Amino acid sequence: MNSASQGDEVLGLLVLAFEGRELPAGMQRRLTAAPAAGVTLFRYVNIGTPSEVRGLTDQLQRAAAARDAAAGGAAAHLPLLIAADQEGGQLQGLGGATTPFAGNMAIGAVGDTALAERVGSATARELLALGVNVAYAPVCDLATNPDNPAIGIRSFGDDPAAAGAMAAAVIRGLRAAGVAATAKHFPGLGDVALDTHLALASTAHGRDRLESVELVPFRAAIAAGVDLVMSAHLAVPALTGEASLPATLAREVMHDLLRTEMGFDGLSITDALDMHAMAQGGGQVLDVIAALRAGVDLLLCAPDAAALERIEAGLRHAVGRRLIDGEGVRVSLARAAALRRRLAAATQPDLEVVGCVEHARLARELAQRSITLVRDEDGLLPLQLPPGSRIAAIMPTPRDLTPADTSSTVPAALADALRRHHGSVESFVTGQPPTDAEVAALRAKARDFDLLLIGTISASADAAQATLVQTLLSTGVPTVTVALRTPFDLGAYPASKTHLCTYGILRPTLDALADVLWGLIPPLGRLPAAVADLYPRGHGLTRLAN
Repeated sequence: MNSASQGDEVLGLLVLAFEGRELPAGMQRRLTAAPAAGVTLFRYVNIGTPSEVRGLTDQLQRAAAARDAAAGGAAAHLPLLIAADQEGGQLQGLGGATTPFAGNMAIGAVGDTALAERVGSATARELLALGVNVAYAPVCDLATNPDNPAIGIRSFGDDPAAAGAMAAAVIRGLRAAGVAATAKHFPGLGDVALDTHLALASTAHGRDRLESVELVPFRAAIAAGVDLVMSAHLAVPALTGEASLPATLAREVMHDLLRTEMGFDGLSITDALDMHAMAQGGGQVLDVIAALRAGVDLLLCAPDAAALERIEAGLRHAVGRRLIDGEGVRVSLARAAALRRRLAAATQPDLEVVGCVEHARLARELAQRSITLVRDEDGLLPLQLPPGSRIAAIMPTPRDLTPADTSSTVPAALADALRRHHGSVESFVTGQPPTDAEVAALRAKARDFDLLLIGTISASADAAQATLVQTLLSTGVPTVTVALRTPFDLGAYPASKTHLCTYGILRPTLDALADVLWGLIPPLGRLPAAVADLYPRGHGLTRLAN
C-alpha cells in the first residue's frame, strides 16, 4: 500500500456519525467518496420511528454499496458496521418503540445467566430489524464506586465474577442472533468519581487490584467471543506510568494488555472522540493519531461535521508523514472486514419484532424478578389499605444525569403504576433536585395522606432529594421509599424503615414494583452491589410480612 492509497484507506478505520433522521447529502457524498468502517446512530440526533430508522440504515448501506461497486464491483461490498448504544435501562439508544428491557443492574439483581442471554438475543433481533448490526453493549464496568456519575445501573453490580458471567451471557445472546457485541469501557471505568464525558478520570489502583477486580469481566467477555472492546478515556498510571494519559492512547493498555496478555483478537474501538477526557479542537487530531499508534482499530466519531473534516485531514496528513504504521492499518482493516463479512450472513427480521408481545413478556419477567425488598421493619408490606385511603406518589422529574442517558424521554409514571392497584393515588413530581419550596409544600401536605410512597433517583448524589425524604419521614406518616435508579440511595436516608430497589424507571419496572407492593408477586431480587455499610451484596428479603 503506497502512501497515497493508504491516506485514503486509513479513513476505513472511522466509525462516522451525523445529524438527521434521513441521510444528509454531505454524508451521502462522504460514504460514496471514501471508505468507512461504519456509522453510529445516536438517540437524540438520528432516531425516529422504527420505520424511519430502518429507512435510514437502508440508505447508509446503499451509499456504501455504491462506493464499493464503483471501486471493486458488487462482490467487494461488505455491510457497514451500524452501531447504537442499546444497553437497556437508562440508555435506550434506539428509541422508545423498542422493548424497554430494564438493563444491566436489574439483570445483576436477578442473577440468572439464562435470562441474561435471552435478553441479549431479543435485543439483537430488534437491532437487526432496524438495520443495526453492532450493539455498544454490554457494559463490563463494576459498580464499585457509588459516587460514579456515569456508570451506576449500567453495571451488572460490584462482584467481578458475577458481572463477568452476566456480560458473557448477554454477549452470547447478541452474537447468536447475528449482532456484534461490545465490551466497554476497557480496562474498567467503574471505580472513579468523574464522568469522562466531562473530564479525564484516573484510577489509583495497582496492577494486582486491576487483575483481581476490574479486568475480570473483560476476560469473561473475551472468553465469550466478544467482537469489539471499547476503550475508556481513563488514566491508569499503574499500567502506563502516566497520570494524564487516557487508556485509549496508551499502547501498554490497548496493545500490550488487551492483545498480548489477554489474547483479544477482535476489534478495538475508542469511546466517543468528543468526550472531554480527550483533547478537542486542534489537539483532537493528535489524540486520534495517538490512538491508532496505541493499537486501537476503530475511531468512534461524534455527529460533528467540522470535527470529522479535521480528523480526516489529520489522518491523511499523518499517513504522508509516516506517523501512522501502514502494517497496523492493514491489520485493523482486515479485522474490520472479517467482522463485516460475518455480519453479512445475518437475516434481517421484519419490523414487527420491535416491541413485540414476546419481548414485552420477557421485559416484564426481567422487571418482576429484579425488584429487591431491602427492608420492611414496620411490616407495611404487602399494602393492605382500606377503601378511600389516600396515597401520595412522589418522585423527581426524570432527566439525563450523564450524556450516556436517555431517562429524560421516560414519563414520570410512578403514580400511574400504583393506580393499577389503588384508586386514590395523587402524583407529585418534583424537580431533580427538588427545590426548598417543593420540600416545604410536600411537608405541609403529607398528613393529608395515609401513605407516602417516595421514589428517589440517585439521591446518594443529590442532597436535596435526601432532605426531602428525611423531611417527610419526620412527619410520622407511614412511608415506603424506593431507589428508582442506583441502589445506594438508602445510605442517604437510612431512617427509612421500608425500602425497595427497582434499578430503573421504565414502565415494566414500575408495574413490577406495584405488584410487589400489593403482594401479587414476591420480591425476588438481590442487591447486586453493597449499600454503604448497611447491606452487603446479595441481600434481599424474599417474603413479605403477610
